Amino acid sequence: MKNLKLLALLMASVVTFGCANSANAEVGYIDYQKVLESYPAAQSAVKEIDAKSLELQQYMLEQEKQYKNLSTPLQKQNFETQAANTLKSKQEALMKLQRDKEAQILSQIQTAAKSVMVAQRLEAILSDQVVFVGGVDVTDQVIAKLKGQ
Repeated sequence: MKNLKLLALLMASVVTFGCANSANAEVGYIDYQKVLESYPAAQSAVKEIDAKSLELQQYMLEQEKQYKNLSTPLQKQNFETQAANTLKSKQEALMKLQRDKEAQILSQIQTAAKSVMVAQRLEAILSDQVVFVGGVDVTDQVIAKLKGQ
């Protein structure tokens, strides 16, 4: 009977200690837009995508000039088909580059945020847009971690 009381007391203290720990749990948050604006790799990715987009626009202008110089309907039709296929492949390549860069940057930011989360002993890091009240702003620590990589 005495062992049963001791076991019950021990279980109650474990439950109380567990509840106290979870009550002190903190959540961090980051301003994702600020992180993107401050992260050099993200800025270079934006510049690379913009450059490729500009190349695509230049290609379209060149194709338009060439089209105007064609004389027969058959030449125009063949040119349209060829230009449309090339344009489609260039657009797909641009979209793939954009997706790949976004995934790469997101992965790097998540890795830095996880590192900050562990170092700060936080339960989670959320976007600042989902935190209404409370939490710890770790934006600057994530930016510092990214710049240190």
